[in-house]
Amino acid sequence: MVFRSTIAREAWTTRLLAKQRSDCFDGVVSRTKIFLCYWLPVLIWMALIFGASSDTKSSRHSSRIIEPIVRWLVPDISAQGVARIVFLVRKAAHVTEYAILAALVGQALVRPGFALSPNPAPPVIFGKLFAAWLIASLYSSTDELHQALVPNREGRWSDVGIDSMGAAFGVLLLYAVWRWRLMRIARRSARTISVNEKG
Repeated sequence: MVFRSTIAREAWTTRLLAKQRSDCFDGVVSRTKIFLCYWLPVLIWMALIFGASSDTKSSRHSSRIIEPIVRWLVPDISAQGVARIVFLVRKAAHVTEYAILAALVGQALVRPGFALSPNPAPPVIFGKLFAAWLIASLYSSTDELHQALVPNREGRWSDVGIDSMGAAFGVLLLYAVWRWRLMRIARRSARTISVNEKG
C-alpha cells in the first residue's frame, strides 16, 4: 500500500510540475519564444544599466533626488551626513541592479521547467547559477570600463566587487524561490494524494 502511495504521489507531483513548465507560453517552446520569454528581459535590463552608466551627471542627479528626502526626514543633518547617505544609496542601487541581472540570467540559463523537476541535478543547477553570477560580474567589469570613458564619470574596481556581491545575492534568492515553489507543489500533491486515498 505504501509502495502504491509513493508511486501515485510521484506521478501526481510530476503532472503538477509539468503544468509549471513553459510558464511563459503554452505548448512547445520554440527558440523564438525562449528568447522572448527569458533572454529579452536580460538584454533590456543590460541596456538600462548601460544607459544609466552613460549619464554624465549621474551623481548630481542622485543627490538632487535623495538629498531633499533626507533633509525632510532629518532636518539638522550635516552636508557630510547627506553625502554619506547618498553614497550608501548609490551602492545599494548597484547591489540591486546586479542582483536583478543575475536572477534574470539564471532564469534564462536554467528555466523553471528544469529547476522545478522532481529531482533536479544539483551540479547542473549550481553550475548554471554560477555561470549566471559570472556573466553578471563580467558585465559589471565592462560597465565600469565604459564609465571610465564617459566624461565626468570614473570606473571603480571596488564597484565591480559590490556588483558581484549583488549578483551572488540574486542567484541565491532565485534558487531559494525555486526550492520554495518545489516544496509548495510537493505539499499540494501530498494533500491531494491523501484525500484520494481516504476517498
